[in-house]
Amino acid sequence: MAMSGRQTGMPTLEEVAARAGVGRGTVSRVINGSPRVSERAKEAVAQAVAELGYVPNRAARALAGSRTDAVALVIPESEARLFAEPYFMDIIRGAGAELADADMQLLLTLIRTDRERQRFLQYLAARRVDGVLLVSVHGDDPLPSLVEELRLPAVLNGRRAENEELAYVDSDNVGAGRSAVDHLAGRGRRTIATITGPLDMYAARCRLDGYRQGIEAAGLRHDEGLVAEADFTEEGGRLAMRELLERCPDLDAVFAASDVMAAGARGVLREAGRRIPDDVSLIGVDDSAVARHMDPALTSVRQPTEEMGRAMARALLREIAGEETLRPQLVLPTELVVRESA
Repeated sequence: MAMSGRQTGMPTLEEVAARAGVGRGTVSRVINGSPRVSERAKEAVAQAVAELGYVPNRAARALAGSRTDAVALVIPESEARLFAEPYFMDIIRGAGAELADADMQLLLTLIRTDRERQRFLQYLAARRVDGVLLVSVHGDDPLPSLVEELRLPAVLNGRRAENEELAYVDSDNVGAGRSAVDHLAGRGRRTIATITGPLDMYAARCRLDGYRQGIEAAGLRHDEGLVAEADFTEEGGRLAMRELLERCPDLDAVFAASDVMAAGARGVLREAGRRIPDDVSLIGVDDSAVARHMDPALTSVRQPTEEMGRAMARALLREIAGEETLRPQLVLPTELVVRESA
């Protein structure tokens, strides 16, 4: 069991803060060299450190709770999805870069079963990490609430619902769907279908909401037969595209809620003899390498995915350092990138 600062003869951050007459977060910022501290506060903390014998090295820096200098990035998905979807790699790259700059270790964790979830919660309860980044969370996933019960700093990638209480970094998913349909309607497409992500994910529902807003704004007939639910995988995109062609063989455009699903849809359209974009326009979401390397190159709604990973890590680091009193909730803009497919 970790020993307290008093047991080791080492003062805690709280004791330094009390002696200096400042908050715990201010002490943490001074020790970590943050520029956002007044000279008066720096002097007060320095005086308290001198009086209490505080030594600010990396081993002692976490006096309030035995810091580990490690963060868990949790993806409740399979290895197949992790490596098939560029989105996850970009989130990991962004978060990893930000954590590396802060000399923090990133621990990538996949959770696929209830047993793995329980094992991970035991790991967290033992305080093996300082905080958690949660990616691709479905609405019924209990993990975010369980992490909150452990009182560990946590930041979500996306929201579980509109009234999300935890800290999160999201993108404008409604705007993604709306901009895609606005573009397709502006190109004269009249029978616009959509392939959604799993609708137990708030991001997927928001992209569908944006699609519906675009259909209404363009004065097009709303037809639920033009909506097919999938799962953000290529095979899911293939199955949904087959379903849509059976229901609505005269469709002339498809908005797929991810580039990976758009790749699956493109294969089915080609098999059916539909030329892209002559017969059917196609748009995805993510602006990933998949979009750039498709033939024809895929028009896609860009999410600033790597920046989302960085922003998540920055928010978590501030909370770990005691600098964040409010849970940040950020929504980053999306942008339509036009290529040959639409």
